[in-house]
Amino acid sequence: MKNMELIDSVCTYCGVGCDIVGHVKDDKIHKISARREGAVSQGKLCIKGSYGFDFLDSPRRLRTPRIRKSFLDKNPQIKAKHIDKMISLDDIWYESDIDTATTIAAEKLKQIQQEYGRKSICCIGGARSSCESGYLFQKFTRHTLGSPHVDNCARVCHSPSLKGMKTTIGEGAATNHYDDIYKCEFIVVIGSNTTQAHPIVANRMIDMARKHNNLAVIDVREIPLHKYAKYKAVVPYEANLLILNMMIFTIIDEGLFDEEFIKKRTKDFLQLKESILNDPYANPKYFQKLTGYESLAVMIPMIAREYASKNSMIFWGLGITEHIDGSYAVMALTNLALLTGNIGKEGAGLMPLRGQNNVQGVCDMGMLPYFDPDYQPPKEVGLMMPQLVNGMLEGEIKAVLNIGEDLTHIHPNLNKVQKAIKELEFVYVQDLFATDIAQYADVLIGVKSAYEKTGVYVNAMRGLSLSKPIVSSDLLDDWEILQILDNKMGGNASYESSEDIWNEVREVAHNRFSGASYALLKDSYKEPVQWPVHKFGTKILHTKEFNTDDGLGAFVYHQYKLRNMIKEIVEDRLTGYYLTTGRTLAHYNNAAQTTQSHKLNKRYAEDVLLVCRHDKDAFSTDRVILKTAFGETSPLTVRFTDKLKPKTLFVTFHHARSKINNIFGDESDELILTAAFKSVKVDIVLCHE
Repeated sequence: MKNMELIDSVCTYCGVGCDIVGHVKDDKIHKISARREGAVSQGKLCIKGSYGFDFLDSPRRLRTPRIRKSFLDKNPQIKAKHIDKMISLDDIWYESDIDTATTIAAEKLKQIQQEYGRKSICCIGGARSSCESGYLFQKFTRHTLGSPHVDNCARVCHSPSLKGMKTTIGEGAATNHYDDIYKCEFIVVIGSNTTQAHPIVANRMIDMARKHNNLAVIDVREIPLHKYAKYKAVVPYEANLLILNMMIFTIIDEGLFDEEFIKKRTKDFLQLKESILNDPYANPKYFQKLTGYESLAVMIPMIAREYASKNSMIFWGLGITEHIDGSYAVMALTNLALLTGNIGKEGAGLMPLRGQNNVQGVCDMGMLPYFDPDYQPPKEVGLMMPQLVNGMLEGEIKAVLNIGEDLTHIHPNLNKVQKAIKELEFVYVQDLFATDIAQYADVLIGVKSAYEKTGVYVNAMRGLSLSKPIVSSDLLDDWEILQILDNKMGGNASYESSEDIWNEVREVAHNRFSGASYALLKDSYKEPVQWPVHKFGTKILHTKEFNTDDGLGAFVYHQYKLRNMIKEIVEDRLTGYYLTTGRTLAHYNNAAQTTQSHKLNKRYAEDVLLVCRHDKDAFSTDRVILKTAFGETSPLTVRFTDKLKPKTLFVTFHHARSKINNIFGDESDELILTAAFKSVKVDIVLCHE
């Protein structure tokens, strides 16, 4: 199409953070592509990045603020003051304007704090907003509301990565650039279905695997990346820490560790050595007891030897973190890097593959109950999301402000969460669409999308990208609405632009962002600048010392706990079915945007249950319900596959109507409360329709 304007920006989906080019005419996106010279995209985009932009024009976009009628009936004084500024939309909602909606919200929040105290309000922010909005949200919560209760969706994904890495090496972020994949000699991918969740990173892995046969893939099922792997490990559910400790055992037992690196740059090695050599579960021969998995007794040491003898990188995803020992498994990953010197240099490092497009950024901004911006200690530590749910049920939490998060879809034990939400006196939501949480919202306000605003996003390799509006919108950005609400709550926020907020971030979070001006970021749209940014960016972390008090990396060991599937196999009593969850390429997390994209949604219009073909005789119907003590799913379509081991299942979680998270309870990471989404034993209920 002629006369097309090309506008550079950043993708709104996963944590890879691809550079994109919007092809725009008459203020409408006609195409999205990537420049060949783009350092992240390399000129390629996944189907979400290429086609997932038509949500912008969806008739379901929230355009006008809404106030719930039943909320006003319960608050007659508020209703009497503002009813003349509202128009009835339907039986549930009134429509109004931003001023009225934020005034109502402020009046109710003040009332709640006067009656129940400053900590009766919590704020939950998703990682789909910009750094500027995330920064202001936590500042509004801590300083204007005076509540320490702020959290974000990292609670259900990579909080264990932050905890595990910060405990051992002082920094909870990726150590290298994606392109270091081309510079390493060996790649280990564990708990990451990379081709589906982070496909542009997977492209690099596949390129190297084809050329050098240097890839090990460890997962609970056979994933597409296994096709290219030298070592194709399919492991029992909840075996991550067991396997990583076996790799450590092999490296220490066979003397493959880097003595010089350990001596100069680490501490507590002798404690690790003693613990691992006396751990009954650490010897790889333990897999000889596990029927169906005996070959791992040989394969795991082979992976360990190759990892130790070469410049190696480890990549992981939620298959590591969403377990009761997720934080400990991440510590085991860092133990491996410290043991072998595979950190602090080109082509060797640790890469947690972050999920959301700005989950790294909102954590950097302090959207966590135990960290201020720049990971500084806060004056008061707040509660994590699962604790806040308990607080709602116990009457301590009376209101929640939810921005870019879908509390009643993405969190575990949804029957409990929904019960807790119903106990609240006020629910405030800002989002693009009326997501599942909107059915509980009292005030619901639509905002700009990433393609309609300016803001900084930090991708999974710490790369800062300045998103520029590709098309215009008359909606406000998250931070603009927050500022209005802040002022009505007695705050003094007076930013005139997102750049004003960012310049404050550069001062408050100076350790990472002092030099990252908008001017610099505008000039580096083809290659994100990696933090810390002072005069220049930093492609490799920990080159000389770790970000710990003494500059040393600490070995921290935790023994695997025999449980669930592995225990049943060892005791020869494996019964029932174990389920794991994950994504598919066409959709993104709660699918709020992708379901509004026809090209994407038609590819995967429902969540599908994958079942091992070996178990086909037990599934005599085309649809089944999964059930646990905590709840049950909606009926799910069954498909059979050879990619799963017997008695194991896989399902995606994109569609709220599937109710996948109803079946998970409160079982979570022992240190940081991230839900154990990657393994649950389920009962099968056949649907005879």
